[in-house]
Amino acid sequence: MSRVRRYNWREDRGSYSVETVILAPAIIALMLLMIAFGRITDASGAVDGAARAAARAASLEREAGAAQAAGAAAATRSLNGEGIRCGSSSVSVDTSGYGLEIGQEATVRVTVACTAPLGEIGLPGLPGSRTLRASWTSPIDSYRGRQ
Repeated sequence: MSRVRRYNWREDRGSYSVETVILAPAIIALMLLMIAFGRITDASGAVDGAARAAARAASLEREAGAAQAAGAAAATRSLNGEGIRCGSSSVSVDTSGYGLEIGQEATVRVTVACTAPLGEIGLPGLPGSRTLRASWTSPIDSYRGRQ
């Protein structure tokens, strides 16, 4: 006759504690990594939107100086409106299209850079910040007066 051994549940006592101690740091690190990637993706979309808004605002102006000011202001408003907190940011407005003759196709190109802080997430090995850049080009009305 074979002996059937009955399973004693008392032998597993404490195994859930050990599993939790082993898996908890890995799950927490995965969640923090997901938060970091989400923040980068969100900031990247906001920087792209700011470049688009700045190029559009700059293309509506009649002179290069006003276009640069309008582009910078629109980019700042757009980033603030999205709630993106940049450690440092820069807006570059290329207004060389304003020097072309009326009737020629001309454009305004805006480049927005934002350094998004990541250090507060607290995940070891994650860089302290990441610089995101986006450029956008908008046409200037070919038959509107320019200065």
